[in-house]
Amino acid sequence: MTKTNPGNFFEDYRVGQILNHATPRTLNEGDVGIYQSLYGPRFAVQSSDEFARAIGYPRSPVDDLLLFHVVFGKTVPDISLNAIANLGYADGRFLKPAYPGDTLTTVSEVIGLKENSNRETGTVYVRSTGRNQRGEVVLEYIRWVMVRKRDKNAPAPEAVVPKLPDRVDPKDIGGAVPPLDTKAYNFDLAGAPYRWGDYEVGERIDHVDGMTLEEAEHQIATRLYQNTAKVHFNQHTESKGRFGKRIVYGGVTISLARALSFNGMNNAFHIAAINGGRHVAPLFAGDTVYSWSEVLEKAELPGRTDVGALRTRLIAVKNQDASSFPFKKESGEYADGVILDLDIWVLLPR
Repeated sequence: MTKTNPGNFFEDYRVGQILNHATPRTLNEGDVGIYQSLYGPRFAVQSSDEFARAIGYPRSPVDDLLLFHVVFGKTVPDISLNAIANLGYADGRFLKPAYPGDTLTTVSEVIGLKENSNRETGTVYVRSTGRNQRGEVVLEYIRWVMVRKRDKNAPAPEAVVPKLPDRVDPKDIGGAVPPLDTKAYNFDLAGAPYRWGDYEVGERIDHVDGMTLEEAEHQIATRLYQNTAKVHFNQHTESKGRFGKRIVYGGVTISLARALSFNGMNNAFHIAAINGGRHVAPLFAGDTVYSWSEVLEKAELPGRTDVGALRTRLIAVKNQDASSFPFKKESGEYADGVILDLDIWVLLPR
């Protein structure tokens, strides 16, 4: 009997199955420094302990996406080691802040299964929950993944496709942000004067800057999150695959787009929720990423006068600037170059 883990295949999953993922991960200052060096995020709350303390945090919280990637990385050996693609996200909520010194663990529940028509793959839906050392839920999200079958002729389970919400209700967000003293929020140090009330529904913002991704960067990033998916690491096997090279982990695309969004949304310091999203096309080393955002909705949060929520669509494109806001063609297909379509709630001071 082998002692190694080949990863789960589609026929190994059952609806209701609970997966307790291995390797608790204690966050440290080094993780924060490496994350900043890889993507260059400039949001003041996550960059300066003094800035964060002045407005009501005990210190700078860990970047929301570093938290997301670490929680996500725990799930890969059990969920997506044999995946072809991560297809989408929904109902993601950041519920508690994380700080250096916190230890994160992840548990997932299989909530849906559907074999694809080729009978060689199937889609697996999971709800993953990240907790800290006190057992507090810091993050919950749903994702769905296309996973290979071990045996094409293996019988498929009865199809179960979960009903997913269109968006996270604003009353359920904001828990990761303590009450803030917005009078102490220094807009000069934050980089722009724009508050929640300065943005309008329908507004589109070209984030202008572009960032080219190097091979070493995405390899280091994915290792940082202990993400073991073969498609990101093994050039020996991927040279025989459909692209002939390694695919960049989709979380790298999200982090690049989010970091670029600082230019134009400097005070959108917190991602409160992931309403939905998909990786439209793959990103490869050597590609240059640009991004733009569209304001979809504005919401006040119950009992909060310090911050307000913007629902934004964050679009990332590769190897072309975002000045023309490429998104979809008349046919409804995504325009060439679009690699990410992410629907999120972000919080800004009021």
